[in-house]
Amino acid sequence: MQTRQPLDDEDTARLEAQRNWVRGHFEPQSQHLYSTLDEKLRLLDTMLAERWIERHETVKLQCLGVSLGDALVQGAGLSWVMVEDEYGRDPALELRGTSILLFPLTMISKRVEKGEDVDVRSMYSGLCEKIRELASMGG
Repeated sequence: MQTRQPLDDEDTARLEAQRNWVRGHFEPQSQHLYSTLDEKLRLLDTMLAERWIERHETVKLQCLGVSLGDALVQGAGLSWVMVEDEYGRDPALELRGTSILLFPLTMISKRVEKGEDVDVRSMYSGLCEKIRELASMGG
């Protein structure tokens, strides 16, 4: 059985550290750009297209997943929660008032580890479209 819980201080700090790792790929004077949806997606696309991270660097790839999650929070109205089940406790995104849950940490890493090219903007657009579709059906 799955249970949803708010992020605690440790969860928030872990996500912030992962987010900061990605944000740190901007020049120091440009790190504020991470707060904009378009620049966040552009950075993720650049990091993947230029292969700044190797396929086996799962932790770094999951940092990209946190940033993809941040983009979905900004653009699709989702919010971060922790989900606990028999396999452990993981950060996820929920659309409040629905059963919709997404696990963005592994959305990029699983694909890159399989050798697939990832188009972050297409993935983001597709996810937003699916979220709208599910929400309109009562999610």
